[in-house]
Amino acid sequence: MEMWKKNLIVCWFGIFVASIGMSQIAPVLPLYIQHLGVQNTASITKFSGIAFGVTYLVSAIFSPIWGSAADKYGRKPMILRASLGMAITIGCMGFAPNVYVLIGLRILQGAITGYGTACTTLIATQTDKGHAGYALGVLSTASIAGSLLGPTLGGFIDEILGLQSVFFITGVLLLISFITTLIFVKESFVKESKKVLSIKEVWSTIPEKNLTITMFITFFMLSVALYSVEPIVTVYVKQLSYNSSHIALLAGLVFSASGLANIIAAPGLGKLSDKIGAHKVILACLIGAGIIFIPQAFVQNAWQLMGLRFLLGLASAGLIPSVNIILKKITPSSLTGRVFGFSMAAGYLGVFGGAVFGGQIAGILGIKYVFFITSALLLANAIWVYFKVNKKLSLNE
Repeated sequence: MEMWKKNLIVCWFGIFVASIGMSQIAPVLPLYIQHLGVQNTASITKFSGIAFGVTYLVSAIFSPIWGSAADKYGRKPMILRASLGMAITIGCMGFAPNVYVLIGLRILQGAITGYGTACTTLIATQTDKGHAGYALGVLSTASIAGSLLGPTLGGFIDEILGLQSVFFITGVLLLISFITTLIFVKESFVKESKKVLSIKEVWSTIPEKNLTITMFITFFMLSVALYSVEPIVTVYVKQLSYNSSHIALLAGLVFSASGLANIIAAPGLGKLSDKIGAHKVILACLIGAGIIFIPQAFVQNAWQLMGLRFLLGLASAGLIPSVNIILKKITPSSLTGRVFGFSMAAGYLGVFGGAVFGGQIAGILGIKYVFFITSALLLANAIWVYFKVNKKLSLNE
């Protein structure tokens, strides 16, 4: 078996385990904030947005640094650093005495994260262009599959063992991810340049500057749109369920619905990207996702929301993998880590912006407006991609 295939299997498992651990936190975060003493619903949504999003703001600052380190020292060391650091930090969240300490630990988590980015860079640099779409599509299902199981598992853990146990078990899962990577991932890393290039020098060697900037902006906008609803889903489910005693479990199922759809659709959309072009797939997915957000504001119960989140997962499965495919194809292999680092920085800024934005809009205008504004952002992004990406790449075919 070729090395890239072996590493794809190991990285898939590592991201899968890490994603289970990370996604367990999302549906219980508002409940944990309430457990820490915040009782007002508007305050819970605002603190949830900050606590969820601040990790990604800090990650945006550190992601290019870790991307540069990956090009200098190798991708495997970055995978090991991120998984071990997150295992320790997230485990400590279970001991947080108040919401401010929790936010502080989320900031620290952002500074040491980067597991998925390093894995993506490793696979992208070891895979030939003919299989890049398939490999990155399959790799994306690891995060999706983990996200599928994680929220439901987090809901079960909350009901059986309590909120704090979610953070302790997440730490253990990330430690497992560290151990499997240490033992099984193989990297024949050869640094292509002894000189550490500055940001200006890196930028001067990128052949498709305008297209690269466009993909960064696209990734940012995607992240804003897709993560604007993350902090408020649990609160929305609580409203729809009339204060049921199983809120964490229902919220976990709602989170998981889109993950199930993603894992079904992502490999096929990755192969389709290799055949017809990632730019065509991303345009269709943007339009579909933008439309599906609208009816989520009008649902009458959690089960209807769950069904629409499943459809959203089908539509959004081709978005971020398509961005990675396009960047991989237009970036020299020696700069892949740096470029992916900047790309993830844009994505992290988008996640932070979306999470805080969604939390604030929900607190000021109401939850339904988050879905309307998110839909508008995705459809506007579709127009941007059509004129800036599709027309350009279609002419080159």
